[in-house]
Amino acid sequence: MKPTLGLAGRALAFGAPLLFSLPAFAQEAAEAAAPVVDKGDTAWMMTSTVLVMAMIVPGLALFYGGLVRTKNMLSVLTQIIAVASLAMVMWALYGYTMAFGDGGNAFIAGFGKAFLSGITADSTAATFSDGFVIPEFVFIAFQMTFSAITVALVIGGLVERIKFSAVMIFAVIWLTIVYYPIAHMVWATGGLIFEWGALDFAGGTVVHINAGVSALVGAIILGKRIGYQKEIMAPHSLTMTLIGTGLLWVGWFGFNAGSALEANGSAGLALINTFLATATAVLFWMLTERALGHKSSLLGACSGAIAGLVAITPAAGNSGPMGAILLGLVAGILCCIFVMKIKAKLGVDESLDAFGIHAVGGIIGSILTAVTMLPSLGGPGGEDYAVGAQLIIQIQAVVVAVIWAGVGSAIAFTVAKVVTGLRVTEEVEREGLDLGEHGERAYNY
Repeated sequence: MKPTLGLAGRALAFGAPLLFSLPAFAQEAAEAAAPVVDKGDTAWMMTSTVLVMAMIVPGLALFYGGLVRTKNMLSVLTQIIAVASLAMVMWALYGYTMAFGDGGNAFIAGFGKAFLSGITADSTAATFSDGFVIPEFVFIAFQMTFSAITVALVIGGLVERIKFSAVMIFAVIWLTIVYYPIAHMVWATGGLIFEWGALDFAGGTVVHINAGVSALVGAIILGKRIGYQKEIMAPHSLTMTLIGTGLLWVGWFGFNAGSALEANGSAGLALINTFLATATAVLFWMLTERALGHKSSLLGACSGAIAGLVAITPAAGNSGPMGAILLGLVAGILCCIFVMKIKAKLGVDESLDAFGIHAVGGIIGSILTAVTMLPSLGGPGGEDYAVGAQLIIQIQAVVVAVIWAGVGSAIAFTVAKVVTGLRVTEEVEREGLDLGEHGERAYNY
C-alpha cells in the first residue's frame, strides 16, 4: 500500500533530523519503482484465457465434428477434449519450463520451473510496458491454452481412421519435441527465431504452420480413408460447423488481442484486425468459389473465416486495419484455390484441410506480416523500416517452422505406429470410430 504522506515529510513534521529522512526517501523511491501487478491487465488476460479455452471445447470440437460423417462425430469430440486435457497437464509438468523457463539455449529453456517449481501466487510475469506485470499463473494458463489448441488442430488431418491410443501417444511426443521447442524459439528471449527479430504476434508459426504441417505429415503416413474420392464423405452437419466457426471467431479475440498481454491500444488493434481480416476472407473465399465455377457455400464461408483468422494471427498487433483487410483478401483467395484445386492433385487425404487452411494461411500471414508493417498500410513501421530485410527474416522463420514440424511430427507418428499402430481395423473404419473406438454414438435416434 502506498503511503499518503512521504516518510520524510512525516519525519520532518515530528522534528526528526534530516539524516534519518534520507533512507526513507530511498525506500519510498524503490517501492515506487517496483513492478506493480495491474488488475486491469490481469482481468483481461484471465478473460482472454477463457476465450481461448472456448475455441477448443466446444469451438474446434464442433467445427471439426460437423465436418465428418455421422458415425465418426463422437470420436472427433473425444479426441479433441482428450488431447487438450493431456496438453494442459503436460504444460504444468514440464512444457512451460521448456518453453519459457529460465536459462536454456536457442531451442529450449531450462528445467528449473518443472512441475511449476518455485512459482507462487505472488510470482509475476512482465508485460510489454515497463513496470507493469501480471501474475505468472495467469501467463502460464494463457500459454497453456495455446499448446492445447495447437495439438488439437493436428487432428483435422487424421480423422475417421486413426486409433485413439495412437492420438494420445502422438500428442505426448509431439508436444515435447515439436511444440515446446518452437514456442521457445519464437516467443522467448534467447530463442533462435526470436533473436532473429521475426514477428509472430499470436502464433502464425508456433500454432498454425506447426499444426498444419504436422497434420499433412500425419495424413501421408496414415494413408487415405477407405473409399476416399470414391464414396461420398460430405460433412454430416454444417450447422455444427457454423456454430464451431462462430465460437472460434469469438474465442480468437482472446487468442489475438490477449497476446498483447495487456489491456491497451495494441490489444485494441489486434481486436479490430481480427474482425476485418476474417470478414474479408469470408467474402473473398465465397467469391473465389464462384470464380472457380462453384456456388458460394456455407462451408466456404466457414473455411474462409478460419483462413482469415489464421492469416491475421501473426500480424494482429503488427498491422494496421488496411493491412488486415489485405491479409484477409489474400488468404481467402489462395487458401480457397489450394483446397478446391491443388489438394486433389496432391492425392493426400488431409481430411479437414488443416494444412490447406492453417499451414497455407499461416505461411501467408507470417510472410506478409513484414508487408503489413508498412506505414502506408497503417502499420507501426517507421520511416526507416526495412521491409525487405524483415521479409527475409519472416521467410527464414517459416522455413524453420516447416522443417521442424515436419521432421518432429514424422518422428512422433512413427513412434506411435511402433507402440500401438496408427489405423483402426477396416471393420472399425467402416462401422465408424464412435462405436468401434469408444462404444458410443453421437446420436441415438
